[in-house]
Amino acid sequence: MKSFKNKVALVTGAASGMGRYLAINLAKEGADVVICDINEDSLRETEKIIKSFNVGSSCYVFDIRNKEEIEELPERIIMDHGKIDLVFNNAGVVIPAGFLNMKEEDWNWCNDINYNSVINFSRAFLPYLMKDEETALVNTSSIFGIITSPNNTVYHASKFAVRGFTESLTKEMEGSNTQIHSVYPGHIGTNIAINAKFGDQIAKGESKDGILDFNGKPIKDIKGKRISEKEAGIRFRDAGMDPDRAAKIILKGIKKNKKRIFIGVDSKLMEISQRLFPDSYFKIMPLTLLLGLLFSPHRLKKAFKLATQKKI
Repeated sequence: MKSFKNKVALVTGAASGMGRYLAINLAKEGADVVICDINEDSLRETEKIIKSFNVGSSCYVFDIRNKEEIEELPERIIMDHGKIDLVFNNAGVVIPAGFLNMKEEDWNWCNDINYNSVINFSRAFLPYLMKDEETALVNTSSIFGIITSPNNTVYHASKFAVRGFTESLTKEMEGSNTQIHSVYPGHIGTNIAINAKFGDQIAKGESKDGILDFNGKPIKDIKGKRISEKEAGIRFRDAGMDPDRAAKIILKGIKKNKKRIFIGVDSKLMEISQRLFPDSYFKIMPLTLLLGLLFSPHRLKKAFKLATQKKI
């Protein structure tokens, strides 16, 4: 796919982060953009920006766990836009919690959004994508769909599932007119951590004073002060790659028909470390993350500033 001009693209999770900037950059390149999210106010802000580029747009506010609404969406889009060329399964959530202490409802909530929605959108839209000459299905996994860490079980499970599904589907669809892409973001500056559910940490009452890292130890700033959920989420967002830049990398990867699209030096380095050190990559993860920062000077500067500031 060489161009997005006159294409019709659907983006989930478009109220903020990579989803918003995927929608904006697609509109900049002349595509009609259909956006959906559960956060109406922020989604309307995205819609307003899209319309400034004088392209067609539609906005759907709904919970993507609702299979029935997903199944109705293709015909609604075709009625409004005449076709559908690209589907971006971008929406995602996280629960940084251990498996044994996680409530089943929290497990299902995360898995339904991160994985089951990908299956439901893919099943609903692929028959329509395959009717046109040049189309694409783009599923966002994560570097955490390749490596693992403790106390993030459901997120890993859902993102590994997206990876397995998408890479298998890529092989099934070889030779067809529909490109299949799996996306592996590293640390991107989105609101995913701010919007996280802190399952077992809330149950233990630890969220009042701070949150825990992957090793179950309190996260502290450079002065030894424990960091609250909100502070950690803001710092995670502000220290990550600009989501606009991440969106541009994804779109460039689609144009080049890359089956696997890695976003960020940290993502690439962690994937390599997993292949080279399959039994010990977790032990060297801090070094991998540091190397990622060193190869991204702007992020290193942001990370140091955030670590040393007194207040957010």
